[in-house]
Amino acid sequence: MARTIEEVYQTIITQKNNTAELGALNSTSKTAVYNLMCYVIAVVIVALENLFDLHKSENDAIIATLKPHTARWYRDKALNFQFGQDLTEGGIYANVGLTSQNIAAQKIIAQAAVTEVDGRLRIKVTKASGDDLVALSALQLTAFVAYMNKIKDAGVKVINDSLAADALKLTLDIWYNPLVLTSTGARIDGSSTEPVKSAIKAYLKNTPFNGEFSNTKLTDELQKIDGVVFPVIKLSQAKYGLFPFSGIDEKYVPDAGYLRIADADLTINYRQYVQS
Repeated sequence: MARTIEEVYQTIITQKNNTAELGALNSTSKTAVYNLMCYVIAVVIVALENLFDLHKSENDAIIATLKPHTARWYRDKALNFQFGQDLTEGGIYANVGLTSQNIAAQKIIAQAAVTEVDGRLRIKVTKASGDDLVALSALQLTAFVAYMNKIKDAGVKVINDSLAADALKLTLDIWYNPLVLTSTGARIDGSSTEPVKSAIKAYLKNTPFNGEFSNTKLTDELQKIDGVVFPVIKLSQAKYGLFPFSGIDEKYVPDAGYLRIADADLTINYRQYVQS
């Protein structure tokens, strides 16, 4: 985006002030020859930057009509959504008068995934809430749907979803080393009260959006915990929407794109390990 004349002028003056060889140019008059030259140069640079912006806009418009759009293109466009900002007729954001901070604040989509289902594109999106993910509000989703309908290719059927996380239910037997962990799973040294629960929730958060949950990979993560000898998954189930919990044989791709577990759905039986 082209800078203002004043921004470019101040950049030139700052560089001049930082150059020892130009120290003699120190007049405070706005009509000093060097000040006028700097201003003229700033005007020329801004004019050139505006031409570059126009050239880029024209190229973007041409590419938008010619380039075959892939699932990745739709994902990138979803991530580029700006809540509260209108699109130009060319389907792009002009962002006139907006700072980079304004634009970043409007880009509310934290994660997006695109899959093809029965000849339709399903776009899953979420926003950030602290260090976690949540569904868009009804107003945000309505705006996002309108945005995708405006930029999508003609004839392409799109399903836009932003859902609460799928729910996970686990029952675990944790065989623990009594030299490191207590009978409640806390570390004896006091550094963590719930290392197993923390590891489970960290694994779910670190799983890529729309990626697979795996019983084996979760077991591998639990095996890394100091004091855990044998982590055994006795029950692994998941659900989405209003559907009931169903068993996870080995892997599960969450319908919402991400998976979370409530404390009430996590049962951990700690069993002291005694080496024979």
